[in-house]
Amino acid sequence: MPAAELPRLRARLALFYATATIVLGSVPTVVAGLGAWSGGSTQEFGAVTGVRETSNTGEVLTGVALGLIIVALAAVPIGWALAGRAVRPLATAYAAQRRFVADASHELRTPLTVQRTLIQVTLADPDADAETLRALCAELLRIGDQQERLVAALLALAQGQQGVTPTEPVDLAALVAEAVTEREPATADLTVRTAVRPAVVARADPALMASLIGNLLDNAIRHNVAGGRVEVAVHTHDDLVTLTVGNTGPEVPADAIDQILQPFQRLTTPRTQSESNGLGLAIVQAIADSHQAELRVTPNPAGGLTVTVIFASALDRSR
Repeated sequence: MPAAELPRLRARLALFYATATIVLGSVPTVVAGLGAWSGGSTQEFGAVTGVRETSNTGEVLTGVALGLIIVALAAVPIGWALAGRAVRPLATAYAAQRRFVADASHELRTPLTVQRTLIQVTLADPDADAETLRALCAELLRIGDQQERLVAALLALAQGQQGVTPTEPVDLAALVAEAVTEREPATADLTVRTAVRPAVVARADPALMASLIGNLLDNAIRHNVAGGRVEVAVHTHDDLVTLTVGNTGPEVPADAIDQILQPFQRLTTPRTQSESNGLGLAIVQAIADSHQAELRVTPNPAGGLTVTVIFASALDRSR
């Protein structure tokens, strides 16, 4: 449903709730009025309508009409309020979607603008030589790589949010070992400590799990300091599989945790900030949610973060 349809939807729901309120509210008034009109006790009728006790038919009808008017007048604001509460989640979702689209558009447009400017400046330079063109091509390739990573991250985020049905056993320890090995060149100035024990999640999506681990490691490496460390641990306990990735880095305020879990939110770090697209933890959150896993993000006292993902579906290898 388009966001522009929300006011019309609220109006329709308000009409529905108002009608229901009128019908339900009118029954006691009409029943009491009929009882009084037929010669029964009018005490109950007076209590319902607020009209003094009477046995006169005309006054009974007037009281019924007055009661119905009161119910109708009360039904309108009640229906509008109930309709507003019903559409509020949709309105919130649409607002979040609009912000995401605006942020994504900005993130995609910025490198395109930089590429266009670099090309225009080079073309306008009458002294540009082969070395200048090579430097331009190298910079365009670098920007293109950033765009490719951003698009891949957006696709991973969308896939994590679409609500998968994970059913395949996934060896979490093997995925972690592979991801750490792949990132060895990026951790040349970091100390990487691993404490990985055999752990298999009974129901998971292998591609999404690999993306979750990769984004956690990339985030821990990127938002770090020279000479810092990255710590990765995997273990099982009862029916739980726990993945923990911690790092050194700048101090993260506790009240910033909710913010950095949102798309395109970045923290300033001493490392190359331009490489961050601000989607890493948002992807982790989406994938964890799709696997019904618990995500805990805790600031470290000396700086950096510890991110823990708990999967409640360990595979019992003894069977």
